[in-house]
Amino acid sequence: LWVAIIGRMESEIADLQNPEVPQCLYWSAEQVADWVSSLGLGQYRDCFLTNGINGRRLVLVDASNLPKIGVHEFQHVQALSGAVRDLLKIESPRWDRRIYLPPRDNLGMYLEMKSKTGKSLDELTYDKFNAKFSNAKWRPPVANMCLLLPPSSDE
Repeated sequence: LWVAIIGRMESEIADLQNPEVPQCLYWSAEQVADWVSSLGLGQYRDCFLTNGINGRRLVLVDASNLPKIGVHEFQHVQALSGAVRDLLKIESPRWDRRIYLPPRDNLGMYLEMKSKTGKSLDELTYDKFNAKFSNAKWRPPVANMCLLLPPSSDE
């Protein structure tokens, strides 16, 4: 247990020292709720707290799932989803993006991975992610899945 906690703390410290990684990735649900209030949308503070939206889960917040947590007014959905993208430094998804194009950027892919939990993901840092996938081969989707494969040892 202590090894897992120490590993998670070390990865958090490494990410917090990296200027490319948004600091909000490690916010608590309370800090996220405070941020939502600071946007002038305090009426949704409890929605974020009740659903336990912390910094890692904030990565998954977008216009398609905000109504599921209680944000129904269209202008507020737009404002919140845009503010989340700005906060996380990720590009806006384009409706006309071709499926055969490579993934957007490393930071966006890292944040998507980091939004999940588990020992290996808790210990993952942005630097480790970049080292693992810097020479990765992207393969177009097959059966509705995109694959980002680490370089093989025979290359």
